[in-house]
Amino acid sequence: MQILRNIQYCGLQRAIRQWRSARDIRLAKLVTSNGRLCHSTVPTVSMAAVSPTMAGLLSSSRMYRANTQTDQMSPSQINHILNANEYSLSFNGYDGRNVSSVLRFDSNLLASNSPSEDRRSVATCLQSRGMLFGVFDGHAGHACAQAVSERLFYYIAVSLLPLKVLVDIEEAVENDRPVFPMLQWHKHPNDYVSTDAGKLYFNSLRTYWQELIDLEEDEHMDIEFALVNAFKRLDNDISLEAQVDFGDPYSHFTPLRVALSGCTACVVHVDGSDLHVANLGDSRAVLGVQGKDGSWSALTITNDHNAQNADELQRVWSEHPASERKNVVKHDRLLGLLLPFRAFGDIRFKWSSELLSHVCEARSEMLPANEHAKMLPPNYRTPPYLIAEPEVTHHKLRPQDKFLVLATDGLWEQMHRQTVVEVIGDHLTGMHWQKPLTGLSFTLGQMQRLLLERKARALRALEDENSATHLIRHALGSDGFGSVEHRRLSKTLSFPPELARMYRDDITIIVIHLNSSVIEANHKASVTEGA
Repeated sequence: MQILRNIQYCGLQRAIRQWRSARDIRLAKLVTSNGRLCHSTVPTVSMAAVSPTMAGLLSSSRMYRANTQTDQMSPSQINHILNANEYSLSFNGYDGRNVSSVLRFDSNLLASNSPSEDRRSVATCLQSRGMLFGVFDGHAGHACAQAVSERLFYYIAVSLLPLKVLVDIEEAVENDRPVFPMLQWHKHPNDYVSTDAGKLYFNSLRTYWQELIDLEEDEHMDIEFALVNAFKRLDNDISLEAQVDFGDPYSHFTPLRVALSGCTACVVHVDGSDLHVANLGDSRAVLGVQGKDGSWSALTITNDHNAQNADELQRVWSEHPASERKNVVKHDRLLGLLLPFRAFGDIRFKWSSELLSHVCEARSEMLPANEHAKMLPPNYRTPPYLIAEPEVTHHKLRPQDKFLVLATDGLWEQMHRQTVVEVIGDHLTGMHWQKPLTGLSFTLGQMQRLLLERKARALRALEDENSATHLIRHALGSDGFGSVEHRRLSKTLSFPPELARMYRDDITIIVIHLNSSVIEANHKASVTEGA
């Protein structure tokens, strides 16, 4: 992983050098006929003469070079950046209704895009059981991730409610009576809440619960079925809203903008000892498991939905004619364009070509000048190519399951899952700084310096009360040997947005700390019942 970071960093520097080389070649051509450079005839290189991307890169590289000549960030400056979006909440054994298997959660978000395309959500289900946690990784903008982060939990909550409760809610709405809330949200003050399409979103949700009432199925919906149904129904509503309600063309969250962008989602539902994870795309959920000897191991609950997953690749191929096999996945991307094979939104990969053309022509003012021509992907013959059906995994929590890390791919690109679990585990237990030194010979002076260094590192480790913040610190500043290198972390956080995106993605993390005593009691009870 350390080698990978060095390669990424070198690639960034190479891109800047290549631009400078191209600039020097252009200047070299500005010579007189006798080969002498005539300074009076050399025009000033205008930023308008280069592409916006290159202009931004040049400007950013100059700013970055200027910054590197100054002092590094101080620890307090680094902490100010890392702590800006961190959030923690403890439940003291209760989630608001029941004895909870969740002790607390820590979350954080560090952007590289401006604005960030990642979103996060945490809520307690008030009219059913359990808690919901979710991370959402947007692409082609943040509109879809924003909409899904606000809406998906409501669809899940509705899917879990019994028929009688749905009827009571509908009667209350019909008669303008107050409705007891379905969810208690746990949000950071910086988490943006869109109000542009609130009425539209509510009407779509109400139509959904009305249809569930019409089905008259009084049996409690299975959690796995409820999760799948909620994901698919929300995506369907996003698609329908984009066709019939265009909204304000100047809003960032019109239905069409939401549907044209996309997002992956990884959602966790925890109820007692039952852990369900619904995954769509390439975010991940990883359990931190502690062995009897105190060692840590990672148990991955989710599968990535991309070309690296052989089963997922086979699924995509099987849904389209054999004649499309070489084009449906090209360069590890869907139709050569999209990395995840499952996502919300992204109607460019779902609608028929006729519908895409009709809607885009009707509201062409909402598209950038060159976007209309790129709306239809190449070799677009048998849509839909993209689905929004999540893969749901059930795991029965055990006493050795201590925490769950839920994160977008920005984290997993920087750290291996085993390293992630070990960093959190060591942070929680302090074992890393208590391990004895073996197999090494030291002089007394060397031993003293080493002990002082270990003491200082232990104190630095304690400065992050939030486990998600601690992970981000290690993801961006690790020296490859379990410690954080201040200089590396300072440089990484100093990158301007245009360069930061070349080095890393947005990083969003939720660490769910599990209540071992409750889980152990549930485990013993289930063993007794089984006997």
